[in-house]
Amino acid sequence: MMNHFLFGVYPYIAFAIFLLGSLARYDRDQYTWKTGSSQLLESKQLRKGSIAFHVGIIAILCGHFVGLLTPNAVWHALGVSASFKQMVAMGVGGFFGLICLYGMVILIKRRLTNDRVRATTTTMDLTILLLLFAQLVLGLLSIFVSSGHMDGAEMLKLMAWAQNIVILDPVYAAEQMVNVHWIFKMHITLGMTLFVLFPFSRLVHVWSVPVKYFTRNYQIVRAK
Repeated sequence: MMNHFLFGVYPYIAFAIFLLGSLARYDRDQYTWKTGSSQLLESKQLRKGSIAFHVGIIAILCGHFVGLLTPNAVWHALGVSASFKQMVAMGVGGFFGLICLYGMVILIKRRLTNDRVRATTTTMDLTILLLLFAQLVLGLLSIFVSSGHMDGAEMLKLMAWAQNIVILDPVYAAEQMVNVHWIFKMHITLGMTLFVLFPFSRLVHVWSVPVKYFTRNYQIVRAK
């Protein structure tokens, strides 16, 4: 029952809170829809940590999205075997995971040790940062678990879980997770918990990616 709840029911609860909570916050509290940047308080460490964190996390999220939601039949059609895909995922994921970890260590250290930044840090800010750190560590640890079986079998179960959640077949999705290693189970559960907390934190700024910057006219700035 717990397996069915965590991997068959909880994903829909998390996504509903993520979506409806974000819409409600945008409708009711637009003035809080921001990153809450502390750049004016300290910029050197922020720049160093933020760039590494964002490069790493964006690459990891894109890799998860493509890797989990692309049907296995597509990979077969492209001539990519499960074992080769797992090896690539471990290598690329590990590379960008370490970049992200480097950035997160800097950001957490800055939050905890800089008095001015610490004074403006809310409980939710610190909670999200520490949960993201734990999620990243679990992801990196999963690489060592995956290295123990390079046949890609467990990865196929994770793909089947994600894809069946999308097509609204929670019973079959939950069944795929029964014999999956606990590291992956914790990684997925914590990931869904982050979706639950998303609307109540500064993470909502992810919705406001400045895409228009790429299409707007150039601004002419004169020195005098």
